[in-house]
Amino acid sequence: KYTVRPISFIFTTTLSSSRRTVFAGFVASVHHRRAHLWMLPCFSAAEEAKTGGKKNEMENLEGLQILAEQWLHQGIEFVQQIPPPQLYAAIGVLLLTTILFFSVRLFRRTKSNTVLLSGLSGSGKTVLFYQLRDGSSHQGAVTSMEPNEGTFVLHTENTKKTKPVHLVDVPGHSRLRSKLEEYLPRAAAVVFVVDALEFLPNCRAASEYLYDILTNASVVKNKIPVLLCCNKTDKVTAHTKEFIRKQMEKEIEKLRASRSAVSTADIANDFTLGIEGEVFSFTHCLNKVTVAEASGLTGETDQVQEFIREYVKP
Repeated sequence: KYTVRPISFIFTTTLSSSRRTVFAGFVASVHHRRAHLWMLPCFSAAEEAKTGGKKNEMENLEGLQILAEQWLHQGIEFVQQIPPPQLYAAIGVLLLTTILFFSVRLFRRTKSNTVLLSGLSGSGKTVLFYQLRDGSSHQGAVTSMEPNEGTFVLHTENTKKTKPVHLVDVPGHSRLRSKLEEYLPRAAAVVFVVDALEFLPNCRAASEYLYDILTNASVVKNKIPVLLCCNKTDKVTAHTKEFIRKQMEKEIEKLRASRSAVSTADIANDFTLGIEGEVFSFTHCLNKVTVAEASGLTGETDQVQEFIREYVKP
């Protein structure tokens, strides 16, 4: 650059205007060629680096492919050395573990939050329903001809930290009990309500209803837990939960004897209760049966709420 410019200055001062133009074009072409020659090594180096990078990348991929093939061959050789019985056992354990894993995941994902309130008409189910929902008795006796149901957090709990409960109050009238069949397959638990105040006159009927629930296919197969809830225990003349439990076990024992004498074709129940040769006890049931006390009118439902939260986790 600096050698060309002084020469051009000397020549342009001595040449005519037309020759100056030709000489200026010559100088410009010289500058362009020098710049092109200077840039050429740069482009060549860039292209070479790019090509070299691609080559390295291809070499890395080929190396990984070779390594994977070596591992595959080693794995095949190792499997071929294992005796067939051991190999089949290992495959079986792997498959079983996989099935159990996905079964547990599916079970946890679809776990029900439905709790059923069942029992004879007039036992106080609907009052308990309102107490659990909003802490109100709705002014005492309420007779339901259609199921009362709702999904809500129990009124004594924090709404941000607990799972809502789908509570269903199934009518207790004999003509409406078929409604229970619709809900039992998806129930997480059943609360069977008994009138502790008027228990003795209704003991036989209540025991028959409970027997039908305990021998239901969905209850037995799914091992749905049942709470025998003795309601209205706030009254002085109400029977205790222990008395009610023993009397109902006696009645169910009689039902076992009478129904076992009938042909299986005439029995509506899916399963039988108890252990053959032993007097019936709720502890003989495949599903868990517990007994608790409550009072819908006064709002004493702590034991019922504890039972619900045992099977519908927060």
